[in-house]
Amino acid sequence: MRIKIENLGVIKQAVFSLGDLTIICGKNNTGKTYAMHAVYGFFDYLRRSPVFPVDELFINRLYENGTAALPLEPYVRDISKHLDRAAKSYSKLLFHVFAGSERQFEGAMISIVPGSLGEIALSDVDITIGSAEKGILKVTSTNEKNALNISLLVNKSKNDSPPVQVARDVISDGVSRAVLGNIVPRLFLSSAERTGAAIFQKELDFTRNRIIELIGDKSEKLHPLQLLNSFIGEYPIAVRRNVDFIRELPNIVKHESVLLKKHPELSASLADIIGGEFRVSKGGEVRFTPSCNRRAILELVESSSSVRSLLDTGFYLAHIAEPGDLLMIDEPELNLHPENQRKMARLFVSLVNKGMKIFITTHSDYIIKELNTLIAFHRRTPRLLALAGRENYKPSEFLNPSRVRVYIAEEATIKPDGMSRKGNYNTLTMADIDPVLGIEAPTFDRSIEEMNRIQDEIYWGDDDE
Repeated sequence: MRIKIENLGVIKQAVFSLGDLTIICGKNNTGKTYAMHAVYGFFDYLRRSPVFPVDELFINRLYENGTAALPLEPYVRDISKHLDRAAKSYSKLLFHVFAGSERQFEGAMISIVPGSLGEIALSDVDITIGSAEKGILKVTSTNEKNALNISLLVNKSKNDSPPVQVARDVISDGVSRAVLGNIVPRLFLSSAERTGAAIFQKELDFTRNRIIELIGDKSEKLHPLQLLNSFIGEYPIAVRRNVDFIRELPNIVKHESVLLKKHPELSASLADIIGGEFRVSKGGEVRFTPSCNRRAILELVESSSSVRSLLDTGFYLAHIAEPGDLLMIDEPELNLHPENQRKMARLFVSLVNKGMKIFITTHSDYIIKELNTLIAFHRRTPRLLALAGRENYKPSEFLNPSRVRVYIAEEATIKPDGMSRKGNYNTLTMADIDPVLGIEAPTFDRSIEEMNRIQDEIYWGDDDE
């Protein structure tokens, strides 16, 4: 799949594809986070919105007969048209995704390049809506997966049939799961604001509860609408989702990640990076016990910034992650020592090799260099295998370079659509990946070479000059 973004923040235009491991590097304020969050929002929109229309005649037939079969071939045939319409609708909402002004995102677009999806492999669908005791509507795949069977689970002569709009949205959701299930993955994004979300979630909940209390206080002279306007706070969608995730931790910890259950060795790697263990009370309080002192039970505000930085990714991997998921992390190196940055790179590759997809933005030369080591080990020559063994690298951490896509957010000479000539604009430039030398990231190399040049002059220069 190739994704195109236009007029998004500082990025004039860029086309890029997602690999099993996708990385965007670049200097500050070059559009890395904007590109990641726009993709997250778009995929989230495709998973949550009724992208595929359901014909009125089909709905009428369903309500008349109680059952109906919906062929999927027309949706697959016209998928580019449906996705283009969804992209235009989503692009109008970009200012909500980033909590910016509508004017700021005027003309911004994200879309899937037509013809870049390849062959569509349909997914199984099994949806039932209604109460736990009684279903109302059921949507399932046929044995050949080429159609959906839709059934009303209530007596169609009664008034307890679902509203037409509800049925239409549920059926559209079934089509999306069938057609896009192998294209648009389940998502989890850890934003760069994650450390603040970890600490201030309770305060945000207090503010929300305080609004309710004041509205219910008859002695309060403020009009409810006036009161609500005084408490309005807009946050980017990724930040809101991070806060919601932390709020739901008491329920989340009741489940075990399918991925870690199948591969328990990943739990040890994760715990080694975190440096201890998270615990969640019934009241939703998160505490941390460091490995170096099992008697200590620390509140998040007492814990290190690295612990708070790893909190949401740690809980996601331990309790939610499944093969096929897309884990997106904005600056995974945030607050981490170089040793742990290298361990994060190894964990990412292990997750990729276990079937997950990873998308990161980074400023970390340590992460890139460690990935280069894992790319080199993938050659598996006798000498490299012996070296990997001596340095405690596992074959499950070796990285096939064909599974990686790396982009540099930078100014480059391009010809944007609709323009008659080339010019210098901010874009995403694909980096070369050599099977021996690894990822070529000049954005880091130039700074390192400059530091080396200055230090060489300091240590070896002639003081008599």
